[in-house]
Amino acid sequence: MAVDVVESIHAMARDAGKAAARLATCDTRDKDAALVAMADALVVSERRILEQNAVDLKAGRAAGLSDALIDRLTLTGKRIADMAEGLNQLAALPDPVGRVNRGWRLPNGLDIKKVSVPLGVIGIIFESRPNVTVDAAGLCLKAGNAVILRGGKEAIHSNIVLAQVISAAAERSGLPANCIQLVPTTDRAAATAMMEAAGLIDCLIPRGGAGLIQTVVQNAKVPVVETGIGNCHTYVDSSADLEMAEEIAFNAKVQRCGVCNAMETLLVHSDVADEFLPRMAERYKAAGVELRGDEHVQRLVPWAAEATEDDWGTEYLALILAVKVVASLDEAIAHISKYGSRHSEAIVTKDYAAARRFENEIDAAAVYVNASTRFTDGFQYGMGAEIGISTQKLHARGPMGLEELTTVKYVVYGDGQVRS
Repeated sequence: MAVDVVESIHAMARDAGKAAARLATCDTRDKDAALVAMADALVVSERRILEQNAVDLKAGRAAGLSDALIDRLTLTGKRIADMAEGLNQLAALPDPVGRVNRGWRLPNGLDIKKVSVPLGVIGIIFESRPNVTVDAAGLCLKAGNAVILRGGKEAIHSNIVLAQVISAAAERSGLPANCIQLVPTTDRAAATAMMEAAGLIDCLIPRGGAGLIQTVVQNAKVPVVETGIGNCHTYVDSSADLEMAEEIAFNAKVQRCGVCNAMETLLVHSDVADEFLPRMAERYKAAGVELRGDEHVQRLVPWAAEATEDDWGTEYLALILAVKVVASLDEAIAHISKYGSRHSEAIVTKDYAAARRFENEIDAAAVYVNASTRFTDGFQYGMGAEIGISTQKLHARGPMGLEELTTVKYVVYGDGQVRS
């Protein structure tokens, strides 16, 4: 690894550490004012941002990026406005820093408080979605953390201009310099240097495809919060309201297919398959969805391709859907347990007992009863922007908002106690 790349990352991390020390004691009003200023700056800079995003889109199309990746890369006036709204929502949320989670007094008179505090310096390694630059920076700042962002080469021009706009606005608002930094190179050595910056970066969060996530998890010397892929399922139970099921299954796949909370496999109970699948398939066909099904599905939908074993475990991020007919709730749960990614899973049912079994037996960060998996999102949950969806079980799980970007310390008050 080039020495200058490593030193550059280490220098950024040291600067971020100084900024984090100041941010940890910043007043909530100052952080909120900076977030609002960042939001305003995004809106004012829309033309400049879109110009740089167009450069990335042109290069991405020339490189043959898939439609799903182009969608993730694309910024529009609405998406910029949504990023700004996310920052404004963050400003309106309670500050987690300094919150007393629990307090108690021991028989010896010691008063103990468990208090939320920032993590410190957070590194984010992410791929083609430039909105992550803004979402991650805003969340980290509100939770009192400095952030170092390293995006993918596909969005480098978009990421640079976004980081410039929001970091300048934060500094103008009085926050410390270097509280928001973007790695300006796409050299992989920079990502490796971040993974190995133990003692300089307090927490590393990868956000992207399975390859990126596993590379970071397997190679990092810095503590990692694992954000997982989304092989999400919707199960239509024998008691389901089929009109409701149709709307949910359509939304979960088609509303935006290139994101981690989109449905990738539809499971349908055999009691309702003959009635439900033909009409559902026609709606998918009209929307351009390619179906890959088992034998039962192919009998009902002759144009569906044959599903292979690989299809059940694939996160398509495209208008492709695996479909399987199951004989029971047990079979549906077993299928999800075998192939799911522990991200988001849904059941459509009118049977309360079935809903409760699904809720209790499915091991996932988010479980839905009669709703689309597309809601697994910090913004949709009212948490403001999110930094990712954690599919691990330690520290954070599900949409990672402000609370998940803090840790705790114990503050103990005494009046001269000593341990005997």
